[in-house]
Amino acid sequence: MAAPNNTEDNSVYQDSEATYKSRLAREASRDLANSTDVVRTRALELIAEEIASSQSKILAVNEDELARATENNLDVAFVDRMALNHERIAAICQGVREVAILPDPIGNIEDMSERPNGLKIGKMRVPLGVMASVYEARPNVTIDIAAIAVKSGNAVVLRSGSDAHRTSSLLAEIARRAIEKSGLDPKILQFIESTDREEVSALLAADQYIDLVVPRGGTGLINKVKSEARMPVVAGGVGVCHTYVHADADVQMATDIVVNAKTRRPSVCNTLDTVLVHREVASQLVPRLTNMLAKVGVSLHADSESIPMIDEAATVFPVKPEDYDTEWLSLNCSIKLVDDMQDALDHIGRHGTGHSEAIVTSSTESSKEFLTSVDAAAVFVNASTGFNDGGEFGLGCELGISTQKMHARGPMGLRELTSYKWIVLGDGQIRP
Repeated sequence: MAAPNNTEDNSVYQDSEATYKSRLAREASRDLANSTDVVRTRALELIAEEIASSQSKILAVNEDELARATENNLDVAFVDRMALNHERIAAICQGVREVAILPDPIGNIEDMSERPNGLKIGKMRVPLGVMASVYEARPNVTIDIAAIAVKSGNAVVLRSGSDAHRTSSLLAEIARRAIEKSGLDPKILQFIESTDREEVSALLAADQYIDLVVPRGGTGLINKVKSEARMPVVAGGVGVCHTYVHADADVQMATDIVVNAKTRRPSVCNTLDTVLVHREVASQLVPRLTNMLAKVGVSLHADSESIPMIDEAATVFPVKPEDYDTEWLSLNCSIKLVDDMQDALDHIGRHGTGHSEAIVTSSTESSKEFLTSVDAAAVFVNASTGFNDGGEFGLGCELGISTQKMHARGPMGLRELTSYKWIVLGDGQIRP
């Protein structure tokens, strides 16, 4: 067993790094839960400052990992998720600052009521305690999760994917340094340095220390976490997302929304995968839309009815049945004509993953029907699915986007990282 890296002593791990660091996080979480919002906010401000001042070092490490990923012929979308640049680092810092100024949820009293016997009963918001996240090669996730954990009073254990592991490790080290400067115990943020897959299993077995685990990545990772975790799991992120263009849609609006939803950042989970077009508007929309998509390099996987309408500049493939279940994460898009709203809803019901769904329509009644009928974490009317994001929802950065229905759904912000305890205030009541 290797010696600890980036821990508080030089002893050899007695069992696994994941178990050891989970225990450290649990021990540190008690004081963190009782810390003031002023101190936690200062920690986040320092994290943003430290990242900004360390930008050159971060980019150098990230550039080396990107070069190796390219040499290994990793998928372009995967490499894009790994990549950092000046703009993305600035966005990370801005996200941390936005979380820092959010209202503190800890200690809030909710649903207070008075019983006939005079007892006052309510709920007090409290941190979950210790959470863990296993995520693939997205270095920004390291800081997003660290920031939202600290602000909500939770310790956190992080395990990054191996392809961007050095970048994530450096970011975690920078964050720990900032946390210590704030006066908080840096043990509240733990990063697993080993890339051994057995450490993931050890982390998922550490339910005596960890209260919640959140996987961030593809279907394989999420299924592994769901099957092995002994603690509660909040899973999401896999998004087969649709935009339905209704018969009465404004064609220019629909074109703008679809192009944005597909091309703004193709490698993320809220990106459009399939556009459903009502037959009555198809002859107007499809040529214009596919011309615009072709200009930005989108390849279309089209059903037989839409192919004759597609602009000749576009790259077109006859759609395969499995394409409708594909989260493309790239400049590919399925297109299908539908008879009516119900046909679109049936398609989304069969192929959607409960992430992000949108309709473009000028009808209030149609928008209401879509909002009521679609089962997804976020449903949009006349807007791009790209807005399904913690920052865009006013939550700052996010822990992840949950497609589950219990505890948390959609972007997970501060409130989703808290629980509550019942508080009962009396003046001598005893139960008969």
